[in-house]
Amino acid sequence: MADHLPRLYADSAELDAVTPLLRGSLVHGVSTNPTLLERAGLTTRDIPRMTASLLELGAREVFLQTWGESEQDLERRAHDLRALSDRVVVKVAATAAGFAVASRLARGGAPVLLTAVYTPGQALAAASSGIRYIAPYLGRMRDAGLGDIDTIARMQQVCGRSDTEVFAASVRTPDDIVDLVEAGITAITAHPTVLGELLHHEVTDQSAADFNAARSIVTEH
Repeated sequence: MADHLPRLYADSAELDAVTPLLRGSLVHGVSTNPTLLERAGLTTRDIPRMTASLLELGAREVFLQTWGESEQDLERRAHDLRALSDRVVVKVAATAAGFAVASRLARGGAPVLLTAVYTPGQALAAASSGIRYIAPYLGRMRDAGLGDIDTIARMQQVCGRSDTEVFAASVRTPDDIVDLVEAGITAITAHPTVLGELLHHEVTDQSAADFNAARSIVTEH
């Protein structure tokens, strides 16, 4: 797999939260799922309008998750989501039905993210099927005792020279983001609050205040 510079994504469907991140070019795009839509007070009917707004704000990729009980429903809605823009990446949960649908979509040339991946074996299966992204959930892995950043690094190694890229999710602290990049993970999505914390430190704020005070002294004299 080709080398990539780190790319950050905002994990949220709340436009007010992601707007400054997109306008400030901190994030490459936005990832959503049904839970995030619900938290933002949105329904699936709001997806086209939300997507248009995110693209207008400059998102280079928008991740939208398909839904349904059957493979037919998952695949039909995936095509509907892809029709919104060529910058939409369809997310599919890594169930048996989801894997079958993701594999077919990938064979058809669509960029797909297999989400809720928890084992290197799942990563290997995704890579062998040409799926573009896999999303392990770091925080949930830790909660369930299923591993840590070293497990996600193994997934990256398993993907090897394939075109499948690890897209780390459920990332809860700025230190986790840095540790993931150090482990070779270059696509990471996190809540806007966590991303904002990357930019701020109290010592930096104090230094800026000191600089401004010094400038004022120079200006006054």
